[in-house]
Amino acid sequence: MPASRTTLCRSLVAAAALPVLAVALTACGYGSEAKKDDNVAPAAKGEKLSADTVKLGYFQNLTHATALVGEQEGLIQKELGGTKLKSTTFNAGPSEIEALNAGSIDIGFIGPSPSINGYTKSKGKSLRIIGGSASGGVKLVVNPAKIKTLDDVKGKKIATPQLGNTQDVAFLNWIAEKGWKVDSQSGKGDVSVVRTENKVTPDAYKAGSIDGAWVPEPTASKLVSEGGKVLLDESTLWPDKKFVITNIIVSQKFLKEHPDVVEAVLRGSVKTNAWINANPDKAKASANAKLEALTGKALKPEVLDPAWKSIQFTDDPLAATLQTEADHAVKAGLLEKPDLAGIYDLSLLNKVLKAEGKPAAVDASLGVK
Repeated sequence: MPASRTTLCRSLVAAAALPVLAVALTACGYGSEAKKDDNVAPAAKGEKLSADTVKLGYFQNLTHATALVGEQEGLIQKELGGTKLKSTTFNAGPSEIEALNAGSIDIGFIGPSPSINGYTKSKGKSLRIIGGSASGGVKLVVNPAKIKTLDDVKGKKIATPQLGNTQDVAFLNWIAEKGWKVDSQSGKGDVSVVRTENKVTPDAYKAGSIDGAWVPEPTASKLVSEGGKVLLDESTLWPDKKFVITNIIVSQKFLKEHPDVVEAVLRGSVKTNAWINANPDKAKASANAKLEALTGKALKPEVLDPAWKSIQFTDDPLAATLQTEADHAVKAGLLEKPDLAGIYDLSLLNKVLKAEGKPAAVDASLGVK
């Protein structure tokens, strides 16, 4: 299910037999291309680790607030000591995976679908998931004048971010569980699934070209601010209302050569999540300040506040839900059954969690042996 250059979604449309999931991002960022943060804080005082610099990638989204706040507050840099943190922001999962494979970034915050895709496409050689970051933050928002109940969704036009992306798979699975039929490639059937970029979905809603959308935050709250109504929060479909929306990944090469740097970034992530959960209002403002610095525009309170409340920040990668999301993609005909064994390496995360007195994370038998 449901937080993603080479457009893998086009490959989905063109291919008759799909070897891998063509996925985009978990939650599309706003803008058009990767952006480097030129205002990187100077390296903190302290001993330099095994690398002079670590290159971090993430999206300009609230579902990536661990990275936003961790950088804004200097919490990640503090753990790195004399090793400098440099960041690049992305608007799509495929482009971030390409950057990781090319060595343009070393570590990234990214959604489950591009993580699965990057791992399977490389035959298990490109990346590892090393930690969790966020859960939730995905909703079905509809025009209340046209759709009053879940059954009313039948026959309507509902947007998802991209063919085969995390939210698209989630919506297709929900449709199937309702007993309705939709062709996963064309989106035609008992429901019209309209693949629309998150940044233009609110305009499509206002124009009446869609009746609703299954989308991540802050797009969902943007639709609500335009008069939409939340008909379903995806978290209610998952055990304990938790499912992975953002992972932390690392290139296997960087992990092998610089485990001390990776551990420091994970310490920064864990400390950032702890600060976010202990100081939600300050953290919300910090994330919005970083978004404004990156995009030139802060989110309005009527969008920021409900969006923030729907996201849980967690160190747990929620590995079992990653496998479930992959299974749903297979069921929808968007993925041949993948071998995800070895996609996780939680050894450094669990070392950090143990030092913080927190319980260990589990890899659902998908970890390195």
